[in-house]
Amino acid sequence: MNAPAPQAAEPRQRLEHFPVSFFATVMGTAGLAIAWKKAHHVLGLPAGVGLALQWWALGLFALLALAYLFKLAKHGEAVKHEFAHPIRLNFFPAVSISLLLLAVAFTETLPDFAFGMWSLGAALHLGFTLTVMSSWIHHTRYEIKHANPAWFIPVVGNIIVPVGGVAFAPAEISWFFFSIGLVFWLVLLTIVMYRLFFHEPLPERLTPTLFILIAPPAVGFLAWTRLNHGEIDAFARILYHAALFLTLLLASNAMRFFRLRFFLSTWAYSFPLAAMTIATLIMAEHAGGPFTALGWILLIVLTGVLALLTGRTILGVMRGEICVPE
Repeated sequence: MNAPAPQAAEPRQRLEHFPVSFFATVMGTAGLAIAWKKAHHVLGLPAGVGLALQWWALGLFALLALAYLFKLAKHGEAVKHEFAHPIRLNFFPAVSISLLLLAVAFTETLPDFAFGMWSLGAALHLGFTLTVMSSWIHHTRYEIKHANPAWFIPVVGNIIVPVGGVAFAPAEISWFFFSIGLVFWLVLLTIVMYRLFFHEPLPERLTPTLFILIAPPAVGFLAWTRLNHGEIDAFARILYHAALFLTLLLASNAMRFFRLRFFLSTWAYSFPLAAMTIATLIMAEHAGGPFTALGWILLIVLTGVLALLTGRTILGVMRGEICVPE
């Protein structure tokens, strides 16, 4: 049962508490758009759905970017506080990842525009990666309780760059980003799993971030196949099936997630599911059989989850449950 809605804050106060994690909504929506565009080619579904979703994702990004720029102008100290927070810091790269995903979505329809978004997103994400890793190395505030799957976003997010980058830049640039994401995925996976196994459970607000565990191997599969000209080799299969296992693991605990209250962090379900759906559609394209059936199932689940998240977010905004002090 959801907790009673907090009293709605004044617009100025709500702007001050506008969280950078809101950009996770763009990641999920852009991921859904890419999944539907892939489903058009693999499953024969209407092309218009993916096209409409990509424009919706772009409009959402523009709206959120404008709001956060207003926050930066009016409440600079609040932004500094958010950037210094040991957990919220990891959500800033959701901005650059949103740009990278929008670039992938628009590659076919507006290639020049997509190239500009990819270039900005890749440069911005590298900057975030250097900044966040520097803060980890020279920290005075991090404890093991701060470790959670959201830590993957700044560093492992580099794996997304090659998905669009292969079409836009020399291959070595994509290999550079892929190498960063892959190597430090294994490092961070070890740290996060240690925290999950031997320390207190994640707080309710962060529990949905467990779905982020799916994203690195699923996106890694997408990037690896792009870097290898569409070939699905042994390593690609290892990445895909690791992501599939994690999807099954989390699905087996579905009731735990259903019982959670809605937070903005609940959007952590969206992009990992989208990445897994796209990866499965690629497997279906090459192998067919059970992967085609699984692709249908995941696309239906993903679309339903995004519809519920979008509706619940709009309701939360109207009720004043979002953009309030935590």
